[in-house]
Amino acid sequence: MSQPFRLADIRQAFIDFFISKQHTPVASSSLIPHNDPTLLFTNAGMNQFKETFLGMEPRDYTVR
Repeated sequence: MSQPFRLADIRQAFIDFFISKQHTPVASSSLIPHNDPTLLFTNAGMNQFKETFLGMEPRDYTVR
């Protein structure tokens, strides 16, 4: 009988797929925003990009 996939293995396979397509991995954000009263809830998993969207934090990669 084969071992079932662990959640961590599935998540890593997903990340590895996008890395193999030349995407840049970006660390996840906390579900509870720290030190940012402007975020009342986490939506769409994009909180780690807020400063980038506002032009306050450049990234070391470009969008193709």
